[in-house]
Amino acid sequence: MWHKYPNPHCSHVVTVDVLDRSVNPQTGVIRTERVLGCKQRAPIWIVKLFGGSEDAFVREISFVDPSTQTTTISSVNLTLSQFATCHENIRYSPAADGRTNFHQSAEIQARVAMWRSATDKLEHWLAQRFEQNAQLGKVGFTDVLRKLWEEAKDQQPAHASA
Repeated sequence: MWHKYPNPHCSHVVTVDVLDRSVNPQTGVIRTERVLGCKQRAPIWIVKLFGGSEDAFVREISFVDPSTQTTTISSVNLTLSQFATCHENIRYSPAADGRTNFHQSAEIQARVAMWRSATDKLEHWLAQRFEQNAQLGKVGFTDVLRKLWEEAKDQQPAHASA
């Protein structure tokens, strides 16, 4: 998970800064807080109404629980959060067949009450952007996992034949 960025599928994520990482001594749960720096062009009407630039920042907090082999990630936009928020939640957990369950959800809320049509358009644009980035992120993360899996296989000692 911590190797997800950078990857060619998510070129909009340009920086990753770890703010805090700790391990709970009782549970072994690893908590990591990061800020992701992104570059994404917003439609001109959004820039005119709300200001801003291509630079956007997202706060991400993850928990890795080694006892349950479960990872949960929550994130929220920091940029323009006074106008709209996107709360994302991701959960990876083991499946009975040895695979990994993946669950992702997002709650998007625009807060521009005086302009209902602008609010609807903003929420629609945010939902589309989230869906695009979520697909790219899933493909990128799959590539990262594949690469790590191949590296781990290459590092396994070769068994001598008798």
